[in-house]
Amino acid sequence: MLHAAQTSFGLHGWAGTRMEHVAATARVSPATAYNHFATKHVLIAHVVRPYVDTLVAHARQDVSEGRPVAHALTDQVGALASTMSRHRMLSGAFLAACQDYASRVNAPPRADDPLDPRAIAPLSEAVRLLVDHGQRTGELRPYPPAEDISAMISTLVLLRGIEAPDEPPAETTRLMLTILFGALSPAQLPT
Repeated sequence: MLHAAQTSFGLHGWAGTRMEHVAATARVSPATAYNHFATKHVLIAHVVRPYVDTLVAHARQDVSEGRPVAHALTDQVGALASTMSRHRMLSGAFLAACQDYASRVNAPPRADDPLDPRAIAPLSEAVRLLVDHGQRTGELRPYPPAEDISAMISTLVLLRGIEAPDEPPAETTRLMLTILFGALSPAQLPT
């Protein structure tokens, strides 16, 4: 089911993918699909979740190893931009799902909401972990808060894939790092 969903979202985007089509492609009934994934929002979040988990695992490793936060953030933002670029249509579909869900609930993500794609696949979590660590160690300014700046950067990476589809991941990374370090550590700005 997840493979069929990834293919469908990757080819047809958010609006062009229907749960019934994904179910048929996966050779299961729509009822079975809905038993496993209550909504299309939940389905796309579970498709994106493995990518998010990989990024978060790397961020946690960087923190546990005491890696300088500027280097860790540079690699993390680069990995995020590369991953989203490789899966541009899927990324756009995930952004649309998150925006759609946010407009429905008119609230920030809540970790206890089992239907919120932003909670199921918290794309900003890896950057948030690193920024929070850098702020606690004094490597980064304490403002803006880690949760806010990481959400902005992660959303902008997704948006960049839509607005600048031919932009190489290295350019997206450079732009995001300029914004990130401009706010948190101007001395670390990329040249």
